Amino acid sequence: MLILADSGGANSARSRVWKCDLQQKTCNRHALSVTVHHYPPGASKWNPIEHKLFSEISKNWQGVPLENYETAINYISSTETRSGLKVKAVLNSKNYETGETVTDEEIEMLRIRLHKTLPD
Repeated sequence: MLILADSGGANSARSRVWKCDLQQKTCNRHALSVTVHHYPPGASKWNPIEHKLFSEISKNWQGVPLENYETAINYISSTETRSGLKVKAVLNSKNYETGETVTDEEIEMLRIRLHKTLPD
């Protein structure tokens, strides 16, 4: 599986919690090998999702004020293109704990292999 990550917030290249969760909740649980490409800060505009998905969502809602979650979810979910893109969206109302930490020992147990090209 390939993940294109924008390096911002919780999924940044330095987020220890994100790396552990990716290993435990995705790789281990589903026996997957995952490659993560982190875009440098300020470069998420190169991410194809920005162009293929977000631009279509923006065209669909056409600047209508998104005054509540239901309005936003409805506009996102009703986005379709002639080429077959259909968007699904649901509201995630789960409460997430903050202040979670990962020890050095937990990081050492991760099966991370850096690529020869741009290893950081």
